[in-house]
Amino acid sequence: MQKRVVVTGAGIISPIGNDVPTFWSNCVNGVCGIDIIQAFPVAELPVKIGAEVKNFDPTDWIDPKEARRMDRVTHFGLAAAEQAIRDADLKESSINPERVGVIVGSGIGGIQTLEQQHSILLNKGHRFVSPLFIPMMIPDIIPGHIAINHGFMGPNYSVTSACATSSHTIGIAMRHILCDDADVIITGGAEASISPIALAGFSNMKALSRRNDEPHKASRPFEMHRDGFVIGEGAGIVILEELEHAMRRSAPIYAEIKGYGFSEDAYHITAPHPEGKGQALAIQRAVNMSGMNLEDCDYINAHGTSTPLNDKYETVAIKSVFGKHAYNLSISSTKSMTGHLLGATGAVEFIALCLSLRDQIIPPTINLENPDPECDLNYTPNTAVKKTITSGLSNNFGFGGHNAVLAAKKFES
Repeated sequence: MQKRVVVTGAGIISPIGNDVPTFWSNCVNGVCGIDIIQAFPVAELPVKIGAEVKNFDPTDWIDPKEARRMDRVTHFGLAAAEQAIRDADLKESSINPERVGVIVGSGIGGIQTLEQQHSILLNKGHRFVSPLFIPMMIPDIIPGHIAINHGFMGPNYSVTSACATSSHTIGIAMRHILCDDADVIITGGAEASISPIALAGFSNMKALSRRNDEPHKASRPFEMHRDGFVIGEGAGIVILEELEHAMRRSAPIYAEIKGYGFSEDAYHITAPHPEGKGQALAIQRAVNMSGMNLEDCDYINAHGTSTPLNDKYETVAIKSVFGKHAYNLSISSTKSMTGHLLGATGAVEFIALCLSLRDQIIPPTINLENPDPECDLNYTPNTAVKKTITSGLSNNFGFGGHNAVLAAKKFES
């Protein structure tokens, strides 16, 4: 009999809440987490805004001595993982650690550590570079730490595919369970790239919004006057579990993950394909794997970055797959509130999809004041909507042409 995979736990560190209930309440109520960056001086920079994590103390989750040996990205990943593990009630007595894996990705990894240690190298010399520099910086240290902390000995590695990273990790984790490589996998992504060098790089390529005078209105997906994305930070972690294993231990179930589609644009290093071909291919593959009919899909948590090209071509891709049914879909971009969490965004938005299925509510796309005529679908403007939802998708696309789409369904035993 075909195995089934369900979501039994979730954890979030985000610009609009450092736990799942707070995140979801703010998401549904259209609370924006974007403001002037506080982490470093921005007065002389052309982009001064970001979606920072607020009121976060890593020592709430990590031993203070160990926390000093980690980059901020690892702090986020471990905190979200601990939340998810507790949420899923993963007790040692109910699991075989050899059958529990950890697959957590980051689009960039420990860039703050890289920036700091490079400055030390230039100003003080090589002897002063930290011996912990490498393990603090590499993205795969996050799943390593999670496994070490809990003794999980199953599949363990990191994935890096820019802004599609944690959609890929979740899809790959599902496949490992379907292939009987594990019973449980802790999976998702983390990012902590609000740093001077990252801000300069994204800003100089004209990818970021420069709406510095109105930070809360800067991220405006599908809106006529959108001018770029807003860089964010945080982590999203989910517990994926084989259904019978979850049922035996009476685990809570958010939703069932049904499909995973992935593709490559093969077009440009940063711009999406102008016909949405790669995105459409990933969407179609996720739908195909899920077994749903196109008309069964009720909701799409869109990639919706607030960049001129992405929103336009994502709309094209959705129309090319769903045809007339595209106009019946509810769509929203939670990036309008969280900003763009890069490698963490797929996991955070997949959690939002699962919560939508659980609570039967569509979170809004805020700041959608003057819709772009070329973006003419139902993007749930400004206010959440109660709706019967049985199945949905989470879209995420990344630089390099990477596309990953996850399909989930309201859980029914």
